[in-house]
Amino acid sequence: MNITDVKVYPVEEDKLKAYVTITLDHCFVIRDLKVIHGASGLFIAMPAKRRKDGTYKDIAHPLNADTRTQMERAILQEYERHQQTGMGAMGSFLSAAEAD
Repeated sequence: MNITDVKVYPVEEDKLKAYVTITLDHCFVIRDLKVIHGASGLFIAMPAKRRKDGTYKDIAHPLNADTRTQMERAILQEYERHQQTGMGAMGSFLSAAEAD
């Protein structure tokens, strides 16, 4: 699995810094990931749905630590690039495998 595109949609909120959409292998999109500023720095929250009991359940999430790390790295890299360049509403990222 390759992350072939990352789009960052910055927001002006206290802890929530951006919404993110990623594309996997040019054929599967995951929307509404979030870049959040927590007590120990930035982290990625997976898209979730609120249940009737008030709890939240992830709609999509990585099944192992390696995949989570790959996703976090790609998303945070694009978020930081976006912050440095001051791009408009979004930026794009192609994985190293796609750039070759």
